[in-house]
This record gives sequence, structure tokens and C-alpha cells, in this order.
Amino acid sequence: MPRPVHFEIHASDPQRLIDFYSEVFGWNFERWGEIPYWVITTGDEDMGINGGLTQRQGPPPAADAPINGNVFVVGVADCQASFNAALRAGGAEALPVTDMPGVGIMAYVKDPDGNVFGMIAPTMPPQG
Repeated sequence: MPRPVHFEIHASDPQRLIDFYSEVFGWNFERWGEIPYWVITTGDEDMGINGGLTQRQGPPPAADAPINGNVFVVGVADCQASFNAALRAGGAEALPVTDMPGVGIMAYVKDPDGNVFGMIAPTMPPQG
């Protein structure tokens, strides 16, 4: 069955979002060629996918606009700490930290360009 293998973030001000995601999650960004595109490396140790950041081809979404596209969710060890880091780095609350029984602790944030993303500290199934 096909699975997602890459994600892309659209940015009106690429450097602002590079700084934001680097600070919040420690991601690495590398410019790719002459076009305004950066390859994002999210890490090598845990399960996940890498992505890219590209120059937005129009204005950012309005503050109250519905989500237009896909939302990616980042696995984190401590959702509250990551949520707080995102707010300190210039993000805004889209959905507060919430306990989803049987799923995990999750939250959604708007990055400084208005893109919504989620974060989750998954609930581990009981051992044995």
C-alpha cells in the first residue's frame, strides 16, 4: 500500500520558517539548487519522513481561513514542552494540548506564516 514519503511547507518568508522549525524541532535545512527550495532533514534515528520548504506562490492564508491542503503531525516526546517551544518561537495555538485517550497527547499550531501542523506524544500500548 502506498505511504507518504515526503512533505512540503509553503513559506512567504522562507528564512522565517527555517528559523522557526529549526528552533522548535531541531530540523536541518539545505538549499537545493538555484530555485527557492530547501530540503528538510527531520532526523535519522526515529521513524518518520523528510520534506522540503518552498517559496509560496501567493499570499499566506488568512488567519481564519480553513485548512487548504494536508496537515502534517510531528511525533514528539513531550507535547506540552514542544507546544510551548512553538509558541515561544512565534507560532500560535490552533488547538490546545489535548489528551486523546488511546491515541496520545496532541496539539495543533499555526507557524509564523499561518500553516497549521500538529504534534503528538503517542500513547504507548501496555507491555506484556
